Amino acid sequence: MTEAPRILIHNDDTATLMRRLKAACPDARVEGCETYADMPDHLASFRPDIVYSVRFTGTTGYPRAALFGENGPHWIANGGAGTDHFGQWDPARVTVTNAAGVAADMMAEYVMGGFLHFTLDVPGLNADKRARQWAARTVRPLKGQTLLIVGLGHTGQAIAARAKAFGMRVVGTRARPEQMENVDEVHTAEALPTVLPEADFIAVSTPLIAQTRGMLGPDAFAAMKRGVVLADVSRGGVIEPAALLAAMQDGTVAGAALDVFVTEPLPSESPFWTLENAIISPHCSSVFDGWADASFDLFLTNLARWRTGQELFNVVDPARGY
Repeated sequence: MTEAPRILIHNDDTATLMRRLKAACPDARVEGCETYADMPDHLASFRPDIVYSVRFTGTTGYPRAALFGENGPHWIANGGAGTDHFGQWDPARVTVTNAAGVAADMMAEYVMGGFLHFTLDVPGLNADKRARQWAARTVRPLKGQTLLIVGLGHTGQAIAARAKAFGMRVVGTRARPEQMENVDEVHTAEALPTVLPEADFIAVSTPLIAQTRGMLGPDAFAAMKRGVVLADVSRGGVIEPAALLAAMQDGTVAGAALDVFVTEPLPSESPFWTLENAIISPHCSSVFDGWADASFDLFLTNLARWRTGQELFNVVDPARGY
């Protein structure tokens, strides 16, 4: 077992997690930091071996430079799945892990809920309700429809399982194709243009890395079926906002459940707010009651492995971004 580690907990409410950490690892030296601005001072004075960090107020101002600077730790445990706010780092100098998979089931439910919102014509039903109008409407089945999942990681696979329960045909893309449960066809990311025209529904769940930035732009939307329904639980930047906006306005995309945006919070002047065929959510598809505990459970499991010299779960490759 390694000597007592120095661990810094970085989120907006450190007390509970610090108590849990001390209970699980009594000999650890533990400190908390509840702002972005205070991180450099904590690193300089405490010199932690490990930092458990949550991006709790967005990317702007996140203390990336301090974390990877001269006073930074040997291991950064990211409390969420995405690590695009870290940029690049030297994996020989610092290990980065993430919490990929912790919220996969919840994010899959968000995606399917978004699809059902439009196939059951919830906007139309609500309009009729407000008007106290009994009007004939038609609902659309998911069974027999083709779902394209862009990114078959933890979340993509959870989406596939739920889509299969609805009787959908599921195709997907991933960097390293291999046959997967609940997926009828797995393609390379480069094959995306050839499979886009098949999709009745599209779920975007790929990490934001250099290769995926702008992946769904004007050419991609031009290749889609008219009337496709889309859900985005990836990161802002995978879909080009202007291209998506145009596709939603001209009917190429009949409806979209959008949980991520290039600029967050979404500015009040954004035209996306005015679209009747959009669900706008504040990057919350992964935030559920118990999420913080589940993420920290994974960290505590990894901490036990770190202390006994075992390989950590969910080590992120900076070249791949996941």
